[in-house]
Amino acid sequence: MIKSSFALLQPVPPLTIPFIKAVACGNDFLLIDSRSVDSEHPGKSPSQDELSSITRRICDRHEGVGADGVEWLYPHDSADLEIRLINADGSEAEISGNGTRCVAAYICAEQGKEKITIQTGAGLKTCTLTERTDSDYEFEVDMGTAEVQTELAFKLDGREIRGVPISMGNPHYVIFVNGFPANWQSDATEIQRSLKFKQGVNVEFVTTEGDHDVRVRFFERGVGETQSSGTGSCAAAVAAITTGKARSPLRVHAPGGIQTVRLEGKHVLLRGTARLVCRGEFLL
Repeated sequence: MIKSSFALLQPVPPLTIPFIKAVACGNDFLLIDSRSVDSEHPGKSPSQDELSSITRRICDRHEGVGADGVEWLYPHDSADLEIRLINADGSEAEISGNGTRCVAAYICAEQGKEKITIQTGAGLKTCTLTERTDSDYEFEVDMGTAEVQTELAFKLDGREIRGVPISMGNPHYVIFVNGFPANWQSDATEIQRSLKFKQGVNVEFVTTEGDHDVRVRFFERGVGETQSSGTGSCAAAVAAITTGKARSPLRVHAPGGIQTVRLEGKHVLLRGTARLVCRGEFLL
C-alpha cells in the first residue's frame, strides 16, 4: 500500500519542445520542427489552433522563451524546408525576410549548404551565403518581385498621412517623413485598424539620407514595433526607388542593424545577417 501511494506521487515527465533561437538585425525567432509537437490527431500535422497556442506561450518574454515569432519547420519534396511563420500573438503571416534568413542559417549550420531554398507562404525563396564567421551568417535572399500600388491617404486626428501600399508577398504601407514623429507608433496602430487593409498591414516610417541610404521604423502585424524587418526593408527601399527618392542599391538603417536592398530587373534582393543564439527545450 505504501509503495502504491508513493508511486502516485512520482513526478510526471513534462512534455518538451526542442527549439533553436536565432536573431536577424534585432528580429528574434524560435525555429521549431513541427514534428516535435504531438498533434491532437496522431499521424497528422499540428492544427492551426495548436500552433497558435504554443507560439503565444513560448514567445512570451516573461513566462516563455521570448521571440517575435516562431518559424515552424516542415519537410518539403523539392525545397530544403517549408516554413510557416506564426507571430508572437498567434496570428499567421505569409513571410518574414529576417525569419527566412534565420532558417537559412540553421540549414547552413546543420548541412553545410551555401545555397538554400525555402518554401514560404509567399513563395519559394533562394538564400545564398555571402559570409560566415562562427555562428554569424550573411545571406542574400531573392525576395521575388514587389507589387507597388497607388498612393493612399489617411485622415488621423485632423492630419493627412500619405503612404505607398506595397506587397512583398505580405502587405506594407510605406510613409515618407522628414523626421520620425514622437507618436509614430500610435499612428501606425490606427493605420493597422483601417478597413482599407483587409489582411492587416505592416507599417514603415521612412526618412531618406542621400541616394543610397534610408532610415526606417517598423510596426508589424501581430508584433508591434520591431527592431528590424526584412520584407519591410524591401518595401521601404522599393518605395524610395520607385518614387525617385533614392537609387539601388540602398542601405536600410534600422535600430536592429543595416540591411542592403538592390534591384536586379524586377527582382528584389535582400542582404543581411543572421545569428544562431542558442538551443533549448520548452516545457509544456
